[in-house]
Amino acid sequence: MEIRMDGRSALITGGSLGLGKAMATAFVGSGANVAIVARRPEVLDEAKAEIAAAGDGKVVTVAADISTVEGCQQAFDEAVAGLGQVDVLVNNAGSSQRGPFLEQTDEIWQADLDIKLFAAIRLCRLVIPGMTERQWGRIINVLNVGAKAPPATGAPTAVTRAAGMALMKVLANEGAADNVLVNAMLVGKIRSDQWVRRHAADPRDITLEEWYAEAGQEQPMGRLGRAEEFAAMACFLASDAGSYINGAAINVDGGLCRVV
Repeated sequence: MEIRMDGRSALITGGSLGLGKAMATAFVGSGANVAIVARRPEVLDEAKAEIAAAGDGKVVTVAADISTVEGCQQAFDEAVAGLGQVDVLVNNAGSSQRGPFLEQTDEIWQADLDIKLFAAIRLCRLVIPGMTERQWGRIINVLNVGAKAPPATGAPTAVTRAAGMALMKVLANEGAADNVLVNAMLVGKIRSDQWVRRHAADPRDITLEEWYAEAGQEQPMGRLGRAEEFAAMACFLASDAGSYINGAAINVDGGLCRVV
């Protein structure tokens, strides 16, 4: 099956690295135009060159802080200015902030809620009217498996991601009649920049590939996932091929999560 997104325009937050960049690359490779949003212009510029090489689609970069109301509005406005409209929204921004509950301050909780939950709320509020008018839209909330199976020391990320899953289901039910389909993809252990940073902090003298191989031994499939594997599912959901999938929280985790 060939997945095509010709003529579609997507807004991807956290789009300059890791899963966001992989999804943008897959979308452009399938014929879509993309606007990638992140905070650092220089990283965005590097990502743009890599993404643009995947196909003929237009790539727009937006340097904005979507943890704020103003940043969300800027991201939407610049995406529309550059692409004409937003057919697909991927709420992907945010890292895995977690630790013992009693060590999580109000400031940590608020920052996590702002970047992961409120950014999704605000961006959905901006894109849904146009999607409804055109009777076509796709929204993907990128979460993690902790949203279904919150672990000890999983706060605040597991709590925020669980809220993102509930938001997905509410919007899926509201948008279904207008062909605005909303789903979630739950990340397991996938190679990403966060894992690169963990390797850098490891005092042992081992290569990144050796470190990945060691970390993968704990996974059901004996390896970590690749960002491209995650992006393939996102591309399917964002295309016409996924036209009857709505309100689903899909584990892309190699079987890690024990909750279906």
